Amino acid sequence: MSRPLREARVDLSAIAHNVNALRRNIGTPIMVVVKSRGYGHGAIPVAKAAVEAGAAWLGVVTIEEALELRSAGISAPVLAWLHDPDADFAGAIAAGIDIGVSYRAQLERVAAASGCPAVVQLKVDTGLGRNGATASDWPELFDAAVALERTGRIRVRGLWSHLANSGEEADLAQVASFSRAIEAARAAGLDPEILHLAATAGAIRVPSSRFDLVRIGLGSYGLSPFDDQTSADLGLRPALELSAGIASTKRVPADSGVSYGHDYRTERETTLALVPLGYADGIPRHASGRGPVSINGRRYRVAGRVAMDQFVVDVGDDAIEVGDRAILIGDPATGVPTAEDWANAADTINYEIVTRLGGRIEWTYAAAD
Repeated sequence: MSRPLREARVDLSAIAHNVNALRRNIGTPIMVVVKSRGYGHGAIPVAKAAVEAGAAWLGVVTIEEALELRSAGISAPVLAWLHDPDADFAGAIAAGIDIGVSYRAQLERVAAASGCPAVVQLKVDTGLGRNGATASDWPELFDAAVALERTGRIRVRGLWSHLANSGEEADLAQVASFSRAIEAARAAGLDPEILHLAATAGAIRVPSSRFDLVRIGLGSYGLSPFDDQTSADLGLRPALELSAGIASTKRVPADSGVSYGHDYRTERETTLALVPLGYADGIPRHASGRGPVSINGRRYRVAGRVAMDQFVVDVGDDAIEVGDRAILIGDPATGVPTAEDWANAADTINYEIVTRLGGRIEWTYAAAD
């Protein structure tokens, strides 16, 4: 069978490997986060592979993402945590989805949404400065939750927060703040059964942040959240391979301009190969002239500017033919570029590289072993 012209191939065996490796190394139950289309990898196939590999929970941002998992027959516990004022709380409650709640008015809307008791997880802000109740609002939120629990309209299953990953001292300060939030919740009369603070970075490097559950996003996909440790250092395998078939080749003379603005000019007679991926597909234009590509086992770089639909590679005198695969992202163990390489080329982070992919790319999946 011929491969798609533009293909993002996800190895679900790598997802399973990563979940198992992290479970062993961290020693705490894992929530695999599959928000944003599974970090660009495909939420439903990744979620199924993660649950089969032992993930205790799944995490998403929106209720719509959670309901998509339920529609696919995934019955594992799911937490959804970022809601607009018109969110379908009743639908989420009926589907058995835990609802993340950050302030009292939101809690009251959740409690009023359905005749069924809503299962909620209260989020507190311990220093990230995003969603979650600040310390001054904890008493109001916790007292309201106690009152609503007594009426049977809600059940508080969890209490959680998120590290800012701004250094060891700041991380430990957030651990201490979260511990104070736990004490305040219990003093108010709550008894949350699940406490969680750490995402991938904290789960690996801040053992005191692990509590009852850790939320693993990036690590599940085999990518490292650190600048000083690779995925291989962490025992992880990147699951995504992004590639495209060479669409055309042509021989050009020395001093030929390539792509818009002629930022790149050939130094000698050479062959130009056209890769049919561009910024409409999520290839960062900021990586123009720098993005790495592997073709037939050899590394090249983008020649000139990344265009909307395509970019060019100067392959010199190498025998590159139409239909050969240009691999942009893959497992470095095979000698190909990584999401980190593209992140460095575009002055961004690997999270953005994988989550921005879309356009005309076709996703294919290799089944877990």
